[in-house]
Amino acid sequence: MNSTVVMINLFGAVALLIFGLSQVKDGVSRAFGARLRSGLSTGTRTGPRSFLSGFLATLALQSSTATALMAASFVERDFIKPRMAQVVLLGANVGTAVTAWIVGFGISWLSPVLILAGIGFYRSSSTSRQGLGAALLGIGIMLLSLHLMSAATEPLRQSTALLAFIGLLDNAWPVALVLTAAIAFISSSSLAAVVLILSIGATGAIPADLMLVLVLGANLGGAVPPFIASLGGDASARRVTLGNLIVRGLGCLAVLPFAGYAGAWLERIPTPASMFAVDAHLAFNLALAAVAWPLSSLLSSWMAQLIPQEVKPDFAPKYLDREELSTPVMALTNATREVLGVGDLIERMLARTSHALRSNDMGPLAEIGQLERRVDMLQQEVKVYLSQLARIGLAEEESRRSIHIIDYAINLEHIGDIIEKGLVPQLIKKISLGLTFSEEGHAELRRLMDLTLDNLRVAQTIFVTRDSGLARQMMEVKVEVRRMEKDSAERHLRRLQEGLLESLQTSSLHLDLLRDLKRINAHVVSVAHPILDEGGLLVESRLRSSA
Repeated sequence: MNSTVVMINLFGAVALLIFGLSQVKDGVSRAFGARLRSGLSTGTRTGPRSFLSGFLATLALQSSTATALMAASFVERDFIKPRMAQVVLLGANVGTAVTAWIVGFGISWLSPVLILAGIGFYRSSSTSRQGLGAALLGIGIMLLSLHLMSAATEPLRQSTALLAFIGLLDNAWPVALVLTAAIAFISSSSLAAVVLILSIGATGAIPADLMLVLVLGANLGGAVPPFIASLGGDASARRVTLGNLIVRGLGCLAVLPFAGYAGAWLERIPTPASMFAVDAHLAFNLALAAVAWPLSSLLSSWMAQLIPQEVKPDFAPKYLDREELSTPVMALTNATREVLGVGDLIERMLARTSHALRSNDMGPLAEIGQLERRVDMLQQEVKVYLSQLARIGLAEEESRRSIHIIDYAINLEHIGDIIEKGLVPQLIKKISLGLTFSEEGHAELRRLMDLTLDNLRVAQTIFVTRDSGLARQMMEVKVEVRRMEKDSAERHLRRLQEGLLESLQTSSLHLDLLRDLKRINAHVVSVAHPILDEGGLLVESRLRSSA
């Protein structure tokens, strides 16, 4: 009976740790999700920045799986180069190891303070504050779970059954590795598995070499969930997660035969013996990053050969199932998912346009025409699908939602037209004629382009969540875009007056790009209008009454 109680307490503490991790991830996503995604997609132009982006994103999300899936989705949409995505995942692996190392100190007195602060923030009406509150609650729960785990494993110090089981594992390293890999896979967290190893290892019952093998298993198992989650995605996404799994697998195979020597070396590190598991976890991921980083180009090329790109019908809608028209809720969900895909295509068009602006290269613009045709076709399919749904008869709320979906799809289609017929011809003209913006003017256009991409990503979130707080922020951004466009135009005119040659040569191009980016942002911001209108927060006119 005593052993049963111990196991219940132990597994309960592990479950609490996993729950705390999920709270941190969800809270940070709610509070800083758009900025995290933006930082990850834009901070990957060089190897060091890619590594740092993956590291910081994982520290914030407390989940290398979440970072891996974000990186994979960005590769799928051409926001991150495959080689850089592999470096991002190396940084993510080190990030989760550093998290385990910090948690390993077991600052248990902070737990009630963080939980109390988290509840205070969570009760706020602000979405970002609620997200921060959930994250603080999650960290407090994680520290509490570590304290409970330590208490639960205390009786195991004298357990003959545990000593016998560890003796069996010590003579079967491959079995030990598979065991902790399974624990990490089931919990979808290498961090949870490592903290469990840390707690049991604190009893002094596990030899150093076996503990290192168990840590290797946790690393291997933690790479499996993102690969499985990406199986339904594009080939480019699967290449990233499979590459990460192969890197970790090869790392484990390389270290396993020498675990005895490596364990003895790690024991010399001047840190408490109770921290051995997290020390080993961090050392393994640092060593893996040092070896795999220079080989990232070779790895991404190998993955491209291993998983060739499938030929798929580009123009067919994915989610508009006619059989579900009889269930309005399902049909509206299908239409929402399809329009989110249209938003992703627009984001891809903007990202390619931004790349062409930065690199002075027409290559990224070659695909714009095809992407715009896909946008046209899909938004037309969505309108037809929802018109068929309307004939069946909808409740008032469902009818409003249908109109909002169509309105957003139309605005996205208008953005596609502006990109294809406005931004692209202007950039082609600039590049083909060998024209150059002034350094200041180029920086202004880049900033407005980056802000436009960020706004589109936030608009996608608003479209799904219908969050009134984000909608308010979006309306404030419209004012910021108008100010940026006005200031840039005025500075450009001053440069003309000063006779700056680059500004004289590119005057119409600069002003036309500013105008088109402002128009795009106006269509993006429109996603907030129906949400604010329903809440009575949108006035019909900005004109003051003369009465």
